[in-house]
Amino acid sequence: MDVLYFAWVRERIGLPKEKVETDAATVSDLVAELSAREDRYAAAFADLSALRVALDQELSDFDAPLSGVREVAFFPPMTGG
Repeated sequence: MDVLYFAWVRERIGLPKEKVETDAATVSDLVAELSAREDRYAAAFADLSALRVALDQELSDFDAPLSGVREVAFFPPMTGG
């Protein structure tokens, strides 16, 4: 699946997107898998309350299943201005 990173998540990880082969059942499982890769991923996912996730371009929760999902996007909450 494609995993996309936006704003400071992209800056911490150093990539805008990547293809990930995973057996993760949920978004939380994927986050745990990515966090275990390297310190830069662990830093990006250290505070999940500061992150939002979208599955196939629809806002979702971290306990959402990944079955059939083609794209996961991580980004900080959006603010108006």
